[in-house]
Amino acid sequence: MTKLDPFADDAASISIGKLTIENGADQVTLYGSLDITRDQAGLTHARQMKALLDQIIEVLEAKPLSATVAADVIPKIVKNPFS
Repeated sequence: MTKLDPFADDAASISIGKLTIENGADQVTLYGSLDITRDQAGLTHARQMKALLDQIIEVLEAKPLSATVAADVIPKIVKNPFS
């Protein structure tokens, strides 16, 4: 697993199994799926997820947090030039 510093940039991305974790300055996004099977591979995946979640929690607990992160700005709707 490649190192990911939670909330450090808007570019880093790692995978654990078929689960993708994308870094962002305001959020960490997880998508896909991860099977934690009852074998060595499952144990490895579980430990990787735990390590990542521990890092995320550590960063979140390090500084005071706002109640919410500002929502994305609603995009401006423009007239279709082809119609």
